[in-house]
Amino acid sequence: MKILVVEDEKKVASFIKRGLEEEGYSVDVAYDGDEGLRMGTSEEYDLILMDLMLPHKDGLEVIQELRGKDIRTPVLCLTAKDKVDDIVSGLDSGSDDYLTKPFAFAELLARVRALIRRGSTERGAEITFADLRLDPVAHKVWRSDKEIDLTTKEYALL
Repeated sequence: MKILVVEDEKKVASFIKRGLEEEGYSVDVAYDGDEGLRMGTSEEYDLILMDLMLPHKDGLEVIQELRGKDIRTPVLCLTAKDKVDDIVSGLDSGSDDYLTKPFAFAELLARVRALIRRGSTERGAEITFADLRLDPVAHKVWRSDKEIDLTTKEYALL
């Protein structure tokens, strides 16, 4: 299992990397948003751990750009931002889970295992017919790589 950690605090990144590697994960680290976006789009990961307050590009922007490029790798936000509005923004941006700092490493590991497990089973196969593509998990539809906005009723009929 391969994990990308996007964290600008080198001590925190090193601590997370070392702990995950001790559990048998392969870990890459990016220290800013631009590098995290580049690595997240150029390599395949089973999970991305994303800090939100990053230099160059904040974590929410990175998550939104990954989702915009149809990167469906599960993302866990790891951040000191602990207000309800911050958590809602993080989840609404496309992340799959949210954990505030400081955190217990055992809880981080449990969330990592859950997201990787969920990522491998919930991501169903897309349905394709000619140039029409449908994602039954995300409830999204594309025609010739252009996303089509549908209402819930339209999607259900399709």
